[in-house]
Amino acid sequence: MDNTDLVWSDAAVDVHRFVVGPIENNVYVVRCRRSGEAMLIDAANEHERLLRVATRLGVTSVLETHGHWDHVGAIAQVREAGIDVWVHDADAHMLHSYDHLLEDDSVRRVGDLRVRVVHTPGHTPGSTSFYVEGTPLLFSGDTLFPGGPGNTTFEGGDFATIIRSLEERIFRAFGDETIIWPGHGAPSTLGAERPHLDEWIERGW
Repeated sequence: MDNTDLVWSDAAVDVHRFVVGPIENNVYVVRCRRSGEAMLIDAANEHERLLRVATRLGVTSVLETHGHWDHVGAIAQVREAGIDVWVHDADAHMLHSYDHLLEDDSVRRVGDLRVRVVHTPGHTPGSTSFYVEGTPLLFSGDTLFPGGPGNTTFEGGDFATIIRSLEERIFRAFGDETIIWPGHGAPSTLGAERPHLDEWIERGW
């Protein structure tokens, strides 16, 4: 009924994805297979559906990749349901409410899983990616898509900053086998995207 897809799995973790809202946002659930505990990435929209999925899959917290309206539309209802919301300090003012602030290079635990916080500003000042340690999984929000970086023409966006995030925080830190799961659209790998960085810099978007 809720059209969630199991998009990745190994012995330790399941990743479920579903698409919500008018801009077709990806919402991800990262679930520890042993404990059944899960975290949700981006409480974007369609709160009733989102909460049904959260209940079914054992979601106990939400990590926000950034504060743009299309990624935070269900936050009030998620918090009312007793699920904590985490966001980077630089984007916290963009949310009506939240529970905790994300710190760069900190680790959020979900069951046996360790999810590392990677601050990747540029799309917004507080844009954040999330890496599941011991896996190839990197949730890039609107920082990196197949074909290039996210839009930097919105208030708070900066092209030079997002390129620096891609160079230093993503491409330098993670291998070609890393799978990027963006805030909209299909996944890709760093191996597929890395060779095009100079092209993105030259075109300027």
